[in-house]
Amino acid sequence: MLIPKQRTDALLVIDVQSDFTPGGALAIADGDTIIPLINTLAKKFDHVILTQDWHPAQHISFATTHSNKQPFETIEAPYGPQTLWPEHVLQHTEGAAFHPDLKIPHAELILRKGFRRHIDSYSAFLENDRCTPTGLAGYLRERNLQRLFLCGLAYDFCVCFSAIDGKALGFETIVIEDACRPVNLPGSVDATNAELATASIPRIRSNDLLTR
Repeated sequence: MLIPKQRTDALLVIDVQSDFTPGGALAIADGDTIIPLINTLAKKFDHVILTQDWHPAQHISFATTHSNKQPFETIEAPYGPQTLWPEHVLQHTEGAAFHPDLKIPHAELILRKGFRRHIDSYSAFLENDRCTPTGLAGYLRERNLQRLFLCGLAYDFCVCFSAIDGKALGFETIVIEDACRPVNLPGSVDATNAELATASIPRIRSNDLLTR
């Protein structure tokens, strides 16, 4: 399925940071293997936006912030269920930096999220309280960027949340499935596939774009 290019297209590259790749604090299996593909995809887009998780110390999502809690347990935060993670992407650390193999010099915006200590932020559009905006929607509307292709890390969390929120906010969102990798907690990939299908968000392959 060849997808023709449109002037209102943008590529949204989610959290391709060192801590989310092998050797990092919250490593995603094969997270580094998609980077050459993302670099190639980015060359097909005039407009590219990068997101960057940017956590302060004692962030609410860190298991170490909570007494007697372990990574991957769930707590009830003021805004709802919150998965706990190992400490990761701490501000101003090498782990929070973009992976050194990510080469997208024409990226127009770096959007940082998750920098408020008491609210996590999976989505590029809304923090996990589901009402605090990141400002990305306004940026896209002012630039008249209407169709978003999403890739990056992790498929079953930040990519999924971003795609669903983008669609709910009126953008056409499409996930490039082979340019993503999941955390792959029990049932998380199946749940993501079901949520994207319910929201009528297509999952495509990179070849649908690379041959255009």
